[in-house]
Amino acid sequence: MSKPLDKSASDALVNAPHGGMDRLREIMRRLRDPDHGCPWDIEQDFATIAPYTIEEAYEVADAIERRDWNELKGELGDLLFQSVFHAQMAEEKGLFSFDQVADTMSDKMVARHPHVFGDETRDKSAEQQTRDWETIKAAERAGKSQKGVLDGVAIGLPALLRAVKLQKRAARVGFDWPEIGMVLDKITEEAREVAEARDHLGPEELREEVGDLLFVVANLARHLDVEPEEALRHANAKFERRFKGIERRLTEIGKTPEQSTLEEMDDFWEAEKAAERASK
Repeated sequence: MSKPLDKSASDALVNAPHGGMDRLREIMRRLRDPDHGCPWDIEQDFATIAPYTIEEAYEVADAIERRDWNELKGELGDLLFQSVFHAQMAEEKGLFSFDQVADTMSDKMVARHPHVFGDETRDKSAEQQTRDWETIKAAERAGKSQKGVLDGVAIGLPALLRAVKLQKRAARVGFDWPEIGMVLDKITEEAREVAEARDHLGPEELREEVGDLLFVVANLARHLDVEPEEALRHANAKFERRFKGIERRLTEIGKTPEQSTLEEMDDFWEAEKAAERASK
């Protein structure tokens, strides 16, 4: 663990307008100080901070989606702070330091890019580079005693993202549908099983069938080279935009959604769709 700064040096760094990473790390150290820090920050551990880390990653993606570059700067800072927070807790436990985190990442990037930092040629396609990348990652997993094809796919990933990663791993060893038509047929089959579960089975069985359907839909997205998380974010944004349009149209006639009928709202939904198509 690095030696803490004395109070005057620490105060100077905390208040330095261009203190960079050193300033951020000192602020984090002060927040976690058991005698003078913030009670909330002191109480946290890896498990309690992890949900915030995931949330901040999504907020970075959201800022990029909206092309809000000024907000992206702030969101990247929030995400960076999460790394600093985890590293500070690790250093307090004697596990590793922030510098070791950075060095580990640097070593990994150098090892995975021999065509940039080593003697390998850069004269190869993006597809070949992707295959080489996966070969290197497979060797790394073998070094960690991860023998199974699916070993190392993080459990904490968003479910759609993890589904695609699992499917990609299985596809590398030939466990995959050879054509999209077969995936579409499987979606039809799974949808039928959901309908049957709704009518004849309990909530646990219904959850399982819906999960199977979502898993195959993720597989379809993979076969179509569509990122399902991104596609669903777009669908969410579209739904939000159109529903707000319904609310706006209802307000114009002096109504709220609660005072409207499904048929009326559906008509306004179709009007919003038509307006979007006309504006393109």
